[in-house]
Amino acid sequence: MKELRVEATIENLSKVFMFLQESLEKCDCPAKTKRQIKLCVEEIFMNITHYAYNPHTGPAKISVDMVGGDDPTRIVISFADEGKPYDPLQTVEPDLEADIDDRQIGGLGVFLVKTTMDNVEYEHKDGQNVLTIEKSLDERAS
Repeated sequence: MKELRVEATIENLSKVFMFLQESLEKCDCPAKTKRQIKLCVEEIFMNITHYAYNPHTGPAKISVDMVGGDDPTRIVISFADEGKPYDPLQTVEPDLEADIDDRQIGGLGVFLVKTTMDNVEYEHKDGQNVLTIEKSLDERAS
């Protein structure tokens, strides 16, 4: 398992992407799956930067675990922050059938993560929010 610790700022998103790219380069991951993972990582990290410590900033830890040895079949990514306790999985699902002008602001990013990843879990542990996402690297599962 590899870990990256950064200050939860917009400027550090590029460091998060470089860290993620290093892990994804080591596997034969389909391009579509890489795009899905990158989009979800961006959504989660940006939520941490905007909401976890608002109006201040604080640390974020991203862990990447490639499951399956030399030929990984799954990727597990965890995000930990010490911000305000918040379970994004408890947010109300957006009404995608509603007229765009009638929709509530927010919630689409979390919905995207929940519907794109194979598994998403949240826990508040040891004073930290920990959100873990999993995705199969097999193109047939995407």
